Amino acid sequence: MKKTILFVILPQYADWEAAYLASAVMMLGQEQYEIKTVSLSRDAVTSIGGFRVVPDYDLGSVPDDYEALILTGGMTWRNEDARQVETLVKECHRKGRVLGGICDAAGFLGTTGVLNDVCHTANDLQDLKQWAGERYTGEEKFVARQAVCDANVITANGTAPMEFAREVLIALQVADKQKIADWYNFHKLGYYTAPLPEM
Repeated sequence: MKKTILFVILPQYADWEAAYLASAVMMLGQEQYEIKTVSLSRDAVTSIGGFRVVPDYDLGSVPDDYEALILTGGMTWRNEDARQVETLVKECHRKGRVLGGICDAAGFLGTTGVLNDVCHTANDLQDLKQWAGERYTGEEKFVARQAVCDANVITANGTAPMEFAREVLIALQVADKQKIADWYNFHKLGYYTAPLPEM
């Protein structure tokens, strides 16, 4: 039976952030994983790029047996409606499952308190502190890097979809580390400059 990776998509989600990771999962681990989407309702959600997706689940129908919860960045994480995702985030974190957030979704994680005790990153520390207010006490654990993984919590800034994907792939052991490195190098460095994969 395949393990499920849930992608949370809100209106005006950053489709490319989800696409890099989802396609890598399907290319490297399609026999063991499946991709499903969840949103606030089952109504179609339109991305920044204009892709319309009908979510597999709404927040009330999310299965309990998922392997990872990925919060895709986008333009509406600061809207009040997004707060509905907090319960799902905290439950995922409490169960020790892989939890990821990129761009403003990483900032949203800061508003839930789950970043207070793990090393993490986001778009900007000062913005994170202002947005999350007293719910965020993890400033000393902030790391100015493209993507950070600590205790199954993966965060990245909005310019790091490739690094975010790599960290999630490693955390989920979608493939061995060399295959993941080859995938990352090929897509990050390009066809003519990436090192040849090891045979």
